[in-house]
Amino acid sequence: MSDKRVIGFIGVGLMGHGMAKNILKGGYPLVIKGNRNRVPVESLLGMGATEVQTAREMAQQCDIIHLCLSNSPQVEAMMRGPDGILAGAREGLIVVDTTTADPTSTMALAEEMAAKGVHMVDAPLGRTPKEAESGTLDAMVGASDEAFEKVKPVIECWSGSIKHIGPVGSGHKMKLIMNFMSMSYASIYAEALSVAVKSGLTPQSVRDVMAPSRMGCGFFDTFFSAAVGGDPNAHKFAIANAAKDVRYVASMATAAGVMNPIGAAVRNYFDQAVATGKGGDFVPTIANHIAGLNGFDLPAAVRKANES
Repeated sequence: MSDKRVIGFIGVGLMGHGMAKNILKGGYPLVIKGNRNRVPVESLLGMGATEVQTAREMAQQCDIIHLCLSNSPQVEAMMRGPDGILAGAREGLIVVDTTTADPTSTMALAEEMAAKGVHMVDAPLGRTPKEAESGTLDAMVGASDEAFEKVKPVIECWSGSIKHIGPVGSGHKMKLIMNFMSMSYASIYAEALSVAVKSGLTPQSVRDVMAPSRMGCGFFDTFFSAAVGGDPNAHKFAIANAAKDVRYVASMATAAGVMNPIGAAVRNYFDQAVATGKGGDFVPTIANHIAGLNGFDLPAAVRKANES
């Protein structure tokens, strides 16, 4: 029997499957809680994971539990209630929340958990499902020094870069700053493509000139690979999640007492796309949405330029 800590994982979806797989490859016993999509669940069970039906049952069995969910309300629901983690938690349990969450919620939960002898670690993710599968995600961690040292060997299973930012909540704050910047880029790219095409330039020319310049970056590459390059899976991040993140940024700015006017503009782009039924689409399609508002079809413009 392994002498390693027993790890739980809730949220084995687009990002979580690869992370959980790499925890198993690291030699840790893994307990998972499934959802409606059974494909990743069955995949992990086939690799040796075991399954529980409730978060309470998981907490009774595990030393460290990972959460990889969509938002803070989901995290709160998983923690609280008669079948939640806190209902079954033993003293010393550590919960590693990799969700891009609201730091206010994170810190409130951390206090509630501490009263029961449970430790919160926030470790939101950088990069994509591709890096989740290869075990090379970026992790920005908010935790006490003691908790960080305990979870670091497990995080090393799925991360290629680990930064201990500071106390609980620091990781989620940093992730929101990153996502505010990246979703601002996405909005600028989308608007720039509309201005370019309506002014007579091709989408491909924007990509080809910008990519090797100082304005190119990893986010630019994946965004334009999807929006212009014909690879719809190059940038797998849903518009609904982007909208949620920039709303959390607004709350963070309000709590800090600072202005956030660019954030308001970015939020309007993504909230409008969600309101028109595009929340499930990936972020680069915001360029198609903005193009439509500007009276043209961006994919058609890409095809036309390829044919000429």
